[in-house]
Formats: sequence, C-alpha cells, structure tokens
Amino acid sequence: MENMTVLDKLSERISQMIQERETLQNELESVRNELVALKANCELKNQEIDKLSEENALKDLEIEDILNKIESILG
Repeated sequence: MENMTVLDKLSERISQMIQERETLQNELESVRNELVALKANCELKNQEIDKLSEENALKDLEIEDILNKIESILG
C-alpha cells in the first residue's frame, strides 16, 4: 500500500512536469511569434530610415546646386 502512495506521488509529479513543459512550450511559441513580428517591424523601420537618408542626400545636393547658382550669379 505504501508503494502505491509513492507511485501516486510520482505519477502526480510527472503530470505536473508535463503540464509545465506544455506551458513553457506555449510561452516559447508566443515569444518566437513576437520576435518574428519585431524583426519585421525593425526591417520596415530600417527601410524607412534608408529612404529618408536618400531623400536627405538628394535635398543636400539640391541645396548645393542652388548655392552654386547663387555664387555664380553673385560672381
């Protein structure tokens, strides 16, 4: 009878461990999904930064061109 109690305790502990493992697997999957979403968001922001940097460089060229025209007019 005492062995049955130990066996019951062991069975209960194994069931708890299985439940904990399933919980951790679900949490891991959630974190993985969040990571994928964050990476995608980061990539979009990097693309936007690149686009704005290019636009800024073009504006700098336009300003330089305007200054050269002004300097040529003023002689």
